[in-house]
Amino acid sequence: MEKALIQLAYRRVITEQCKSPFEQNVWLVSYNEFLLKSKAYNLDRKFNTFREMVNNDGRANSLHYKLSFPALPFVEQLQKKIPSLTVNAGKNIVFNSWQFELIDSDIRNRSQHTIAINYYIDTITVIETLGEYMLLALGDRSESFNDMADCFVLKMQDGLSITKFQQLQQLVPA
Repeated sequence: MEKALIQLAYRRVITEQCKSPFEQNVWLVSYNEFLLKSKAYNLDRKFNTFREMVNNDGRANSLHYKLSFPALPFVEQLQKKIPSLTVNAGKNIVFNSWQFELIDSDIRNRSQHTIAINYYIDTITVIETLGEYMLLALGDRSESFNDMADCFVLKMQDGLSITKFQQLQQLVPA
C-alpha cells in the first residue's frame, strides 16, 4: 500500500465466554436490558430470539440503540482506549466513537446473547506496509512527510477494517 490516509474500525464480538471484566460487564448489563426492553416487541411472548422479534416487528431493531445505554458507563471508563486492540509496543489504540450492536439473543437462554462493539478510529496516515503490518502515524501527515512523526506498527487482524481510504500523491522533492 502506498502512502495513504485511512480511517479504521475495529469490531469486537462479545459472548458469554469473554474473560475481561469490561466485556463481562457489558455483556451482562446488555442481556438484562434485552430482557426488559424486548417485552415491547413480544407482548404475547411468542418469540424467543432477537431475530424472531425483528422479523415480526422491524421496530425491534431499535434494541441496538436501547441496549447501548447500560453499556455507556463501562465504555466511558475505557477513556477512549480500545481494550482488545494494541499496537506492537503494547499500547491501546484510541477511538473517537463507538457503536453498540446486538447480534442475537434469546430470552430463554442467556448463553445465546451475542453483542459487538464497533470502535471507530480517526484519520491515520499510512507510512509503509510490511506484509501484514502497517507503519502508521496518527492524524493527517500528508503535508509533513519530511518532519519527524510519532508512529506505531499495527498488525492487520480479525475485526480490524479500513473504512475510508485516500491515496496520497507521491511527494516530489523540490
